[in-house]
Amino acid sequence: MANEKKMNFVILGLLSHESLTGYEIKKRMDTTFKFFWSASYGSIYPTLNSLVQDGLVTKLDITENGRDKMLYTITAAGKELLKQWLVLPVTKDELRYETLMKVFFGGKIGPSLTLEHIHNFESKIKNDLPSLEGAVQKLTEIQDEEDDHKYFLLTATFGKQIYEAYLEWCEYAKKILGGTSSNQ
Repeated sequence: MANEKKMNFVILGLLSHESLTGYEIKKRMDTTFKFFWSASYGSIYPTLNSLVQDGLVTKLDITENGRDKMLYTITAAGKELLKQWLVLPVTKDELRYETLMKVFFGGKIGPSLTLEHIHNFESKIKNDLPSLEGAVQKLTEIQDEEDDHKYFLLTATFGKQIYEAYLEWCEYAKKILGGTSSNQ
């Protein structure tokens, strides 16, 4: 199981909550998971086809609002495989930011251009943070309505706290490189 693609388990996890179309899976990736996982249609649909072939997911042709769609549902075997994967130790957590790579090598271009990268990173974080704050607020309000909500809350809170730490780092980096701090 260690060689299984993680995308399999992301999709099985989503389908363990509700049946979804490929489009809806992509939408969840672009909203709910956007802060810690991403996927393209080019990875979602082949994974779905593989899960169907392996008997872990079923596919049902439906028509909704005059449009033909494929609705995917997790099977008992899919639920079991998801549970087996969930109890395994994490094999790899990784953080990859091009901004940090450019800051690391910033001595080659100087503080002015490096500060520009930091300002752009800070703007993106400031733009995304309200969505995390909103998720934390909403999940805090509904955490007792469904058992899964407290786990969703933990993930959203992690993201919010990390993004707040990123903003603190931006202030520190701007101070070190001689840029203007918003607190000054």
